[in-house]
Amino acid sequence: MMMNCGAMNTTTPSSTSWSASQSSKIPMFLPRAICSTQRMCCGFGVHVDACVSTNVSRNAKDSMVWSGTSPSLYSKQPINKFLLPLRALVTSTSQDVPIASLIGREKVGVLLLNLGGPETLEDVQPFLFNLFADPDIIRLPRLFRFLQKPLAQFISVTRAPKSKEGYASIGGGSPLRHITDAQAEELRKSLWEKQVPAKVYVGMRYWHPFTEEAIEQIKRDGITKLAVLPLYPQFSISTSGSSLRLLESIFREDEYLVSMQHTVIPSWYQREGYIKAMATLIGKELETFDHPEQVVIFFSAHGVPLAYVEEAGDPYKAEMEECIDLIMEELEKRKIMNAYTLAYQSRVGPVEWLKPYTDETIIELGKRGVKCLLAVPISFVSEHIETLEEIDVEYKELALKSGIEKWGRVPALGCEPTFISDLADAVIESLPYVGAMAVSNIEARQNGIYKHH
Repeated sequence: MMMNCGAMNTTTPSSTSWSASQSSKIPMFLPRAICSTQRMCCGFGVHVDACVSTNVSRNAKDSMVWSGTSPSLYSKQPINKFLLPLRALVTSTSQDVPIASLIGREKVGVLLLNLGGPETLEDVQPFLFNLFADPDIIRLPRLFRFLQKPLAQFISVTRAPKSKEGYASIGGGSPLRHITDAQAEELRKSLWEKQVPAKVYVGMRYWHPFTEEAIEQIKRDGITKLAVLPLYPQFSISTSGSSLRLLESIFREDEYLVSMQHTVIPSWYQREGYIKAMATLIGKELETFDHPEQVVIFFSAHGVPLAYVEEAGDPYKAEMEECIDLIMEELEKRKIMNAYTLAYQSRVGPVEWLKPYTDETIIELGKRGVKCLLAVPISFVSEHIETLEEIDVEYKELALKSGIEKWGRVPALGCEPTFISDLADAVIESLPYVGAMAVSNIEARQNGIYKHH
């Protein structure tokens, strides 16, 4: 098993199970979502002024935006205190004010948040240390938190040789920084084409350029409006949540940042542009099979410990299931009616993670007679170790041994034009709701925007 970028938990959670329909032609399938998913209301504000909507169409072009100037991302209450069954609508139709007038003399910046990855084999062990030293990755009981760094050192040294083998097999390092830098540049171009002269920055959580480095450049450039955009479509405590917690601590200690107007877009998996871009990539890869209609679409998502969802209230599972539901609806509009399933990869340690597991599901599909499988790395928008080594090598090899005769894999979105343009729209749509230039509280609530001061 390759290096995992998800979360670990030192307590054993209760078990869970999943089911398959015996009457359906789909060997294993994801049930259609009936109600709207829970969304994490994130931002540097102490309280959430919630405007709850539980009966909104899942086809809406939406992404949840938080805006404000207060320095606190989370209060010290448990994270599940901030989970609400809400669906925030932020669409282009809600913008009645010309973009130029919203920007004025402001200096607009966009901060892209991502995981980071070792660029050389020598970087692997310190990168792993940074990863496992994060309390959002390994959750220790309060009495044992003094062991966080010693434990991270032990795990990183122990796992480094195996991880180095994986990185060596994909060229000697992670391509994540190169790809994220390219995404940032394409996003900058798209924003300028849409008359938003913004600068785009990259802040990595566990390797260079660290989030702290990006923030220092933002300050040097005199940015006055900042949109924070994690490059994780679905929110999880261990990905977007960890990056936003770090950002909160940086903001809290800096007078310049405290007063800077900013927005956070914590997840955007349901945006129309993202959904259409994913559907296009899937449709294109299906055409490479001799009989596209016989291919099972295999969504492989990065896993998290089950306790994160059941005990800490992580909305990741709900958002992932709805995301896939929306992609399949888009494919159906294009007359693509393939069977599909969802499984979770990259688990480590003895605790139970979200099920079904990718490796076990591949074996089960082989037993059920599936011959053609198209893997879709649904958690990732960039190629890295989990796609290039874990999926392309380990899971492909397992699939062929399990009776799968034809294997394909949808590439990560990368700089796909529709995707990049949609990210630019998400940034632009957040601008009217920033600080003093935001619409009134009443208008914000009517549009499902959560505004803080």
